[in-house]
Amino acid sequence: MVASSKKTKKTHESINNRLALVMKSGKYTLGYKTVLKTLRSSKAKLVIISNNCPPLRKSEIEYYAMLAKVGVHHYNGNNVDLGTACGKYYRVCCLSVIDAGDSDIIKNMPDN
Repeated sequence: MVASSKKTKKTHESINNRLALVMKSGKYTLGYKTVLKTLRSSKAKLVIISNNCPPLRKSEIEYYAMLAKVGVHHYNGNNVDLGTACGKYYRVCCLSVIDAGDSDIIKNMPDN
């Protein structure tokens, strides 16, 4: 039981590190409206959703992502944690990665 907790913490940290690298060197959009815009214009490469995103909003983003053939990652923390991982001082419900920059976040996303 302890080992599995350590593993989830390790993947959680690696996601945060990759996310920080995307914020520094890549292109991204934060927020529900801009995520939908990037999905509709098929610019998004990856979508990350916090775990306390409202169910209707989450299913709509997942539906758009499925149509655009874009990967969706369910972040293992709430919107405050996701905002902090992005280096922002506000809450982030969802974000889309347009260009990963130096990060390998799109290739190496751990599966849920």
